[in-house]
Amino acid sequence: MTHTFDPTVLREYDIRGIIGETLGADDARAIGRGFGTLLRRDLGEGEDAPMVAVGYDGRVSSPMLEHALVEGLTSSGCNVRRIGMGPTPMLYYAEASAEDVQGGIQITGSHNPANYNGFKMVFRGRPFFGADIARLGELGTGGDWLDGAGRVESVDILEEYVERLLAALAGVDTASLASLKVGWDAGNGAAGPALELLAQRLPGEHHLLFTDVDGNFPNHHPDPTVEANLADLAKLVAEKNLDFGVAFDGDGDRIGAIDGEGRIIWGDQLLMIYAEDLLGRLPSATIIADVKASRALFEAVERHGGKPLMWKTGHSLIKSKMKEISSPLAGEMSGHVFFADDYYGFDDALYAGVRLIAAAARLGKSVTQLRGDMPAMLNTPELRFQVDESRKFAAIGEIADRIAASDAVADTTDGVRVTTDDGWWLLRASNTQDVLVARAESDSEAGLERLLRQIDEQLALSGLERGESVGH
Repeated sequence: MTHTFDPTVLREYDIRGIIGETLGADDARAIGRGFGTLLRRDLGEGEDAPMVAVGYDGRVSSPMLEHALVEGLTSSGCNVRRIGMGPTPMLYYAEASAEDVQGGIQITGSHNPANYNGFKMVFRGRPFFGADIARLGELGTGGDWLDGAGRVESVDILEEYVERLLAALAGVDTASLASLKVGWDAGNGAAGPALELLAQRLPGEHHLLFTDVDGNFPNHHPDPTVEANLADLAKLVAEKNLDFGVAFDGDGDRIGAIDGEGRIIWGDQLLMIYAEDLLGRLPSATIIADVKASRALFEAVERHGGKPLMWKTGHSLIKSKMKEISSPLAGEMSGHVFFADDYYGFDDALYAGVRLIAAAARLGKSVTQLRGDMPAMLNTPELRFQVDESRKFAAIGEIADRIAASDAVADTTDGVRVTTDDGWWLLRASNTQDVLVARAESDSEAGLERLLRQIDEQLALSGLERGESVGH
């Protein structure tokens, strides 16, 4: 028996497709068989059956995919611990906190539209991506799967998980937080039930939006990096005169935030707050941010005695780099924040929300004050435009070569990031779509215009232009 995946489904960081078109039960079963086979071979086929934790988000198609995935895992000789519906970080927690669990798979479409779904995976404590995912396709094509008969157990870890989130307040005088007022928007995503439980136990006053899990996302799309999706939260913060607001994506691994004045606190700005707090306790720590992050972040890390490291965009790539260099904190513009100082090093937006409360308390400033203290930088949003798949990496290579031959100051960690007197600009190829991503930042409008002209000049030299921006 063999299985061939649709070529668009096995992606760099995860597996994702459109239900009924490119992704279905047979794919889930083959993913289970392939993952289970790789795990058993990695551990040694003669060993006891490995345990894999399985969870799923609130999408309509998730229970169907979960059922097929579990079938695939058990028929490859793995045992399965089903944790039910919840946010992706709860699955990561189930994998990281239990000694008898060797792998984890979350069924989630993340922030994609309601008709999408997919899989995020952890393999023996490390991210499972890139060549690992490609290997699943090869095993399916060759039918190269191990056989077995694993057992299945179901556990409820929600209470335990929420209790672990509250540990982020350890050492903080919770009496000082009695007057705190926070708004939370779960966006009808999978974090809703955990958020309800968490809010009951947090000090202060908490106002919740859209905690009912609904895979059709009736109120707004759960992507907190898009300003329009934060409108309901901003309204709540203004009406109730709250200190700040926190929003989650569909599977609860990305955070968005606004301060008490309704200003958005972007991913790199949140990282500035977390970094200042952490460096007070762990001086000279290395803090990682992706290539799209503001210069202000890297400067802030240095100013507070830390070592900033610019790294490639992609949650799996960042997590791998953190492990490699033992970094206690990392983050991305997209709202993935990773804590490894008192946590497990994975991206958990609920935990990040509690850490924001803790950071403000320890620094003795309100979140609004912390946001207001940041330097005013002018930057573009992420500009994404379609480029033929066969050209995207080649074009970035041509641009990198031209920049290297000039006297420009450039970083080529991920794409090309060029620093000038006006600020910086970035061009990189998306690993998951046929798009190029551009971003620029300056401290003046004129500077920003000059940087965008440099981007357009480089694109033109490679026969491309910055057309209409496309979505994720």
